[in-house]
Amino acid sequence: MKRILPLIIVALLVLGVMQNPLFVVNEGEQALVTEFGKPVGGVLGPGLHVRVPFIQTVRRFETRILKWDGDPNQIPTKDKRYIFLDTTARWRIADPLLFFKTVASERGAHGRLDDIIDSVVRDAVSGHLLVELVRGSDYQPPGNAVEEIQLEGVIIAPEQLVGREEILAGLLEKARASTPEYGIELIDVQFKRINYVEQVRQRVYERMISERKKVAAQFRSEGEGEKADILGQMDKELKGITSKAYRKAVEIRGKADAEAASIYAAAYGSDREFYAFLRTLESYRKAVGNNGKLVLSTDSDFYRYLKKMK
Repeated sequence: MKRILPLIIVALLVLGVMQNPLFVVNEGEQALVTEFGKPVGGVLGPGLHVRVPFIQTVRRFETRILKWDGDPNQIPTKDKRYIFLDTTARWRIADPLLFFKTVASERGAHGRLDDIIDSVVRDAVSGHLLVELVRGSDYQPPGNAVEEIQLEGVIIAPEQLVGREEILAGLLEKARASTPEYGIELIDVQFKRINYVEQVRQRVYERMISERKKVAAQFRSEGEGEKADILGQMDKELKGITSKAYRKAVEIRGKADAEAASIYAAAYGSDREFYAFLRTLESYRKAVGNNGKLVLSTDSDFYRYLKKMK
């Protein structure tokens, strides 16, 4: 027995050396030393540290920001439209000792975050309209379109609506209130993706088409107004040009008629009989025409020159 005891001591020393009482905590890590499952000492930062082999165990935790991804959930909005919402969050371990005592590991933390974030997200989505979830607070309707949103027959003014940023800020504040008791600091929560169910998607498309049609109708109306102004101005200018042309034509025609009358008067004054003869021939041509017949009495003045031709 006396020979075996030294061998046992040597074996234990060898195993102790193999277990290595020294350990290193890397940058981006923090550590706790546990003894039989219970933490001993404080939180250890980066560097070289010592532990008791076989008795003490080192538990390492991240100091970096960690990511949480939830499962997409189908949630109804305030205006009774169902959407598939995919949420993501960023968090870190703020108190490793409390974290270890409450959730023990990152997997346990994800389970707690699932319950906390899913609950506040569902409350936030069901308490707001669909349009508030999908657009920012700085949204402006295209053109000069007037937006009208109704909820259960009541018209909601645009200034009464909030944007996605305000919803996420309120959501984060509520979720943060529940995480410190687990040694977790929640940094940010975001909507990663919003997918609409088929019925809602069709309504969204119809709304987008309606808005585009309103803008198109407004542009078309403004274009028709411009067209009417241009056509009115063109008609006015055309009437002015036509009026000036007609006045000039009347003046020219009047001068021509005056000149013709002067010529006729001069011709009549130089030889009245010849002038009367020419005028009578013109009258014959106009009265009889081609293949025409004229019935006259023998004592008619119209027949006077025909009688002289016999």
